[in-house]
Amino acid sequence: MLSWIILFLVLAIVAGVLGFTGIATAFATIAQILFYIFLIFLVVALVMYFVRGRGSQRM
Repeated sequence: MLSWIILFLVLAIVAGVLGFTGIATAFATIAQILFYIFLIFLVVALVMYFVRGRGSQRM
């Protein structure tokens, strides 16, 4: 049980350091950029899927 307490203490300290500095803002910005990039990839993949005819039946 003591190991869990130490683990959560370390995690809280790391979260506090990241939250009280500008690093959290930078990571949030990067996460937003990645979200939109992968959203664009999803839309392109869906368009390609429907343009090709819902999976080609090659044998």
